[in-house]
Amino acid sequence: MNAQYYRSVLVLVATTVLLTSFATSTAQDPPGFIQFPMGTATPSEFCGACHKAIYREFATGFGSDLEYKAVVYQSAVGKPLTLPANVSATATLHALAGVDPFPVHARTVEEEGRSCNVCHFPQAFELPDIEKPDIPKPTGRSKEQELGGLTCASCHLTPDGKIRGPYEAAAPHQTVADRKIQTSAMCAYCHSLGKRVVGKQTQTFLEWREDFFKPGLGRQQCQDCHMFRTLRKLAEDFNVPVRAVARHLWTGGHSTQRLRTALSLVIVQGEEGKPNLEFHVINIGAGHSVPTGSNRRAVYLNADLFDANGKAVASREWVFAPWYGNRPDDRAFLEEDKKLPDAVAAMQADAQGPHEAPIRAGEERILSWVPEMVPGNYTIRASLIYDLNRYNDRTFVEDQTEIYRSSLPIKIARK
Repeated sequence: MNAQYYRSVLVLVATTVLLTSFATSTAQDPPGFIQFPMGTATPSEFCGACHKAIYREFATGFGSDLEYKAVVYQSAVGKPLTLPANVSATATLHALAGVDPFPVHARTVEEEGRSCNVCHFPQAFELPDIEKPDIPKPTGRSKEQELGGLTCASCHLTPDGKIRGPYEAAAPHQTVADRKIQTSAMCAYCHSLGKRVVGKQTQTFLEWREDFFKPGLGRQQCQDCHMFRTLRKLAEDFNVPVRAVARHLWTGGHSTQRLRTALSLVIVQGEEGKPNLEFHVINIGAGHSVPTGSNRRAVYLNADLFDANGKAVASREWVFAPWYGNRPDDRAFLEEDKKLPDAVAAMQADAQGPHEAPIRAGEERILSWVPEMVPGNYTIRASLIYDLNRYNDRTFVEDQTEIYRSSLPIKIARK
């Protein structure tokens, strides 16, 4: 039986519980009388029955250029979701947090799942103080409640059972207005890992705070880039005002538009007539390092040298990627890795050997290359390629996206 079957069963069970809660409410109940007995395991389809446009974005990536197979589950509640039969957009990664095979695999290779499940299947949490140097993790749900993945309630349900949002609202459930939901504090728990270690994986929030926000490179919060806003009702069929609402898309590594605004590349011949080449990789558009997040992510800088006849005469490749742990990935640690509880994941990272650290916010990284060249005319062509999983075979290109290309004609003089 597949994940969709189990998810459908979960929706049916959850709906029965939720509707029973709704039906047994009395006149003595407070104005917000819908309860959430399943906590953050409450299926997002239940929320989507009223918050249609938001659910459409969450489940199908509607309005984005995300490239990931959509997984859409119709609600079993009496009020059906208003969704088209098919759309060209695809699901957000938050919607797929419970069915993506990677977090399932990670349960056995990364601290027996403890470091992954707390964010893929979190219990309700209070928003953290973003000034604290060490950002802790939320608490993960129990194993039997994992299937729902990262639900609407995962972010919006408070520990005391209210729904947090940016506005005061009259709703059939208790609400609390919290402006911090529009700030990076909303993202901090799951997009950081302990204290800042430059180059380490899962540091996105800390990269934003230390490298971008505090130095004054910009004032943007995570949502300003990853959750563009629009004007609409929060719940389409209710008498509520039209307001500025975030699009629940979270565009990132699966979005070509987002990737192609992050880095630029400039090729420089350092001295006229000489083969001294420089490649300037510049973080011009991301408020954090690139690549960021999981150590699986990588950016390749490929440089190819062609002679006057168009024949390839030399090539070079650099890899930029987060480290798995607190020190650079290196084959020298493979024997030590075998003794770790997360040995498989640690060895996978170290097996690829040393590589370049990610490009930090605002950074200009210069890489040098002095290839062997005889006098004559040449062309240097270089490209930046984003890879969602560097542990795949290098020839597997289905998860790779070219994000920048540049070229430069040069002349090598006689000595």
